[in-house]
Amino acid sequence: MTTAVPSPCISICQMSPKTELCIGCLRTIEEIANWSILPDDEKLHILKLIEERSA
Repeated sequence: MTTAVPSPCISICQMSPKTELCIGCLRTIEEIANWSILPDDEKLHILKLIEERSA
């Protein structure tokens, strides 16, 4: 049994016009829209991108 990669959503859902990222989770609209259908390796890649974006 595998554990699903949890969503980084923190329920602060607002897109920044400047960065085109959600100000809550730092994902693009495409990343948010596709999250539920992405394989775990893609989700882990996005989590790494979020870490880099927050630096």
